[in-house]
Amino acid sequence: MNFLIILLILIFIIVIPNIKIVPQAKVYVIERLGSYFKTWHNGLQLKIPFIDRVANVVTLKEVVKDFAPQPVITKDNVTMQIDTVVYFQITDAKLYTYGVENPINAIETLTATTLRNIIGELELDQTLTSRDIINSKMRAILDEATDPWGIKVNRVEVKNIIPPRDIQEAMEKQMRAERERREKILQAEGEKKSSILIAEGEKESAILRAEAKKEAQIKIAEGEAEAMLKLKTAEAEGIKLLKEAGADKSVLALKSYEALAQVANGQATKIILPAELQNIAAIGTTINEMIEKK
Repeated sequence: MNFLIILLILIFIIVIPNIKIVPQAKVYVIERLGSYFKTWHNGLQLKIPFIDRVANVVTLKEVVKDFAPQPVITKDNVTMQIDTVVYFQITDAKLYTYGVENPINAIETLTATTLRNIIGELELDQTLTSRDIINSKMRAILDEATDPWGIKVNRVEVKNIIPPRDIQEAMEKQMRAERERREKILQAEGEKKSSILIAEGEKESAILRAEAKKEAQIKIAEGEAEAMLKLKTAEAEGIKLLKEAGADKSVLALKSYEALAQVANGQATKIILPAELQNIAAIGTTINEMIEKK
């Protein structure tokens, strides 16, 4: 009975603690007698008591580290604070465990020195406008440097670039001046477009007035021509009717004389008589003389 109790105690103290369940996305680095033995992946694992030990528990998920701002100096001697975010993933648990002491601290230090080297080759304006270039250069350098540590650097992002206060004030003044300049340009362009539109409107209005006057004159001329045509047509119709009625030359001459009398009622000072009318007038004068002699 006592033996059974001792056996159960040994099982609880020795066997059960050495049964390990490795979760998903994690690996255990196992040492046997102080040397690397193997890497456990997810599942049920059993280690030998007092001989094997778990040297390190490593996550295979992507890790995001936001490092504190670092002072850097640009090529034109401007000191600024830049903080970075590094996205990395452990690809080899053995190298990560035995490659470098305190890998996270090593990555932070390497990030700071790499950032200083890159920014030292750029001027202030280039630093503020070249984030993509800085990110790509840092990622390439860090990925190559951390490869012996079993780390893969997926992405590096420059989070904030904080220049000195006087530089910030100068930049703000420059931005305000630029905004005011753009506002004046837009205002001038608006006034220019407005003047052009007004001039075009006046031009179109003048053209329309001229066209309207032209159309009116054409209509008046057409009306006068039509009236004259109708008058001539009426006269022609009257003569035609007289001819159809059998009027002789004397009647036609008389009608012409009446028309001439109407013309004489106007403001004309000189009247040219046709030959026929002159003959009729001569005959009338001769008849009057003969009557007076009798």
